[in-house]
Amino acid sequence: MSCGGDGGGGCCDGHSHVDASTDQSSRYCLHQMIDTENLQCLNESTPGSCKLVFRPWSERLSSDSFVESDCDEELLFNVPFTGVVRAKGIVLIGGEAESRPTKIRLFRNREFMTFDQAGAEADQEIELCPDPNGLIEYSLKPTKFGSVSHLSIHISSNAGGETSRVHYIGLRGDFIEPFRSKVVLANYEIRPQASDHQAGSDSIESGFNQTAASK
Repeated sequence: MSCGGDGGGGCCDGHSHVDASTDQSSRYCLHQMIDTENLQCLNESTPGSCKLVFRPWSERLSSDSFVESDCDEELLFNVPFTGVVRAKGIVLIGGEAESRPTKIRLFRNREFMTFDQAGAEADQEIELCPDPNGLIEYSLKPTKFGSVSHLSIHISSNAGGETSRVHYIGLRGDFIEPFRSKVVLANYEIRPQASDHQAGSDSIESGFNQTAASK
């Protein structure tokens, strides 16, 4: 399933402008592939509020839905997907004035990171421009985000406020395939294994020998 496409006019600093004259919902649709039940954000002031910012592009300007940091400016989103995706671009609407995030650091396939782990080298770092209308897309490195099952988004700094606020995060890309490991595991557990038969035979033989010996 593809929910991507080519971006708008490119800019020299790695971002492009989204065409607001047409509905972009079909492009920024990877929120549909997020495992929302296991989505989490460290240092959010209201538990579970992070789930509100991953929503349809057409609802991006809603000011009632946001996540705000608690004790400082940092936030760490751990975003698991329901399968493997190819992430191509990200749009972020931050809060007003000093609560606006100014930098994000992205990590792929590092499940449920902590802030200590976020100190490692990121797969990509992005300096954010003011974008109250969600019309700036930042391209993601194809070599890094071509096969993603888990995406961590670390907001490491803001415009000077004590806390950071995020109203919307839009992800553009393609859904490649669902996870297969659970299906394979289930089939393996259901299917009788040769070792099971061997173990059963050994038990029967052992019981027979013990009975014969007692006679």
